[in-house]
Amino acid sequence: MKVMVIGGGGREHAIVRKLRENKEITELYALPGNGGMVNEAVCVNIGATDLAGIAAFAKERGIDYAVVTPDDPLVLGAVDLLEAQGIPCFGPNKAAAILEGSKAFAKDFMKRHCIPTAAYETFTDAEAALAYVASCPLPTVVKADGLALGKGVVIAETREEARQAVQAAMCEGKFGHSGETVVIESFLTGPEVSVLAFTDGRTVVPMVSSMDHKRALDGDRGPNTGGMGTVAPNPYYTDTIAARCMEEIFLPTVRGMAAEGRPFRGCLYFGLMLTADGPKVIEYNCRFGDPETQVVLALLESDLFTIMRAVTDGRLDETEVRFSADAAACVILASKGYPLSYEKGFAITMDEDVRPHVLFAGVKEKDGTLVTSGGRVLGVVGRAANLRDALALAYDRAERIGFENRFYRRDIGKRALEA
Repeated sequence: MKVMVIGGGGREHAIVRKLRENKEITELYALPGNGGMVNEAVCVNIGATDLAGIAAFAKERGIDYAVVTPDDPLVLGAVDLLEAQGIPCFGPNKAAAILEGSKAFAKDFMKRHCIPTAAYETFTDAEAALAYVASCPLPTVVKADGLALGKGVVIAETREEARQAVQAAMCEGKFGHSGETVVIESFLTGPEVSVLAFTDGRTVVPMVSSMDHKRALDGDRGPNTGGMGTVAPNPYYTDTIAARCMEEIFLPTVRGMAAEGRPFRGCLYFGLMLTADGPKVIEYNCRFGDPETQVVLALLESDLFTIMRAVTDGRLDETEVRFSADAAACVILASKGYPLSYEKGFAITMDEDVRPHVLFAGVKEKDGTLVTSGGRVLGVVGRAANLRDALALAYDRAERIGFENRFYRRDIGKRALEA
């Protein structure tokens, strides 16, 4: 079978590597992929949001199956376009991807279906939003409604920070159309948990839980990033909490989407806060999370391609999804200055025995050498019988990778170990 994976980051590299385990796949393409993936997939220089280019390539090459992973093409309707050409896909269609594409829709959806989440207000008028933050409880969370490359959420500790967040989104156009509507919600406290789940629109199969580390610097300081590292499983996510999430959050979400004529098929990401009042939804994503995927798939023992096709065909209830009892850790090596400004183009060196444990993201190939081309450059994975050993492996491997202006957090997994 000829399979293409849309996207070019560490998440896509993890998916490509896992798909290669299936011998039915004879040709594997990544659009656009990156320089670190070229030995594992044929990388084609077509951007993830170039839907016309993707569709034309799929037709030209006779693609049998597509895995659409980034949020942008999903929200734009890449799955709808490919399925109209007769190409089955893993990923939600445009109608279902709105769960991530619009935070206002997601919050209203949760209210309609009694799914626990933070109290909120939605604004389309900047003056009304500014008046609200002048007196709302602090801290408060200001969210751009649409996609904003993971940078559309501000946790405002002061009224001035809240005011600046509203103005940046609604008055200054920092996020374009995505910021024309904002959601302002109550600040929740408690351990955060990420749970990715396979779903075919009826059956829900959660994957192993994980813990992300969003802040750029040790001690959870610095600006929010797309993720500086992950561990799995998340020790705060007990069997009791998992059962409660299934009944109060996961099943009501999938059933609610089906009832509204938006059946969700693909990977549904639940960003959860374990509050004193029970688990609540912080956010939905309509796809695999990054860098959560790097640790979750490291623990998947069943065949990923078989699961994906079962999701597409509505046969998930007949399909084995098995995870290891081991632990996994991923440490992100980034360019100094990320997520704000940073330099690119530095050569990457590493020991050969490390490379099988590296998932590349912001890299490209130049004259036969891998060089940095993004903020989050690569992720280094460790898997072991326990989290302490998995972290030790990941950090040992990270030390054997070099590039100018490299930086990474030294405390990934610290909270999990303490728990």
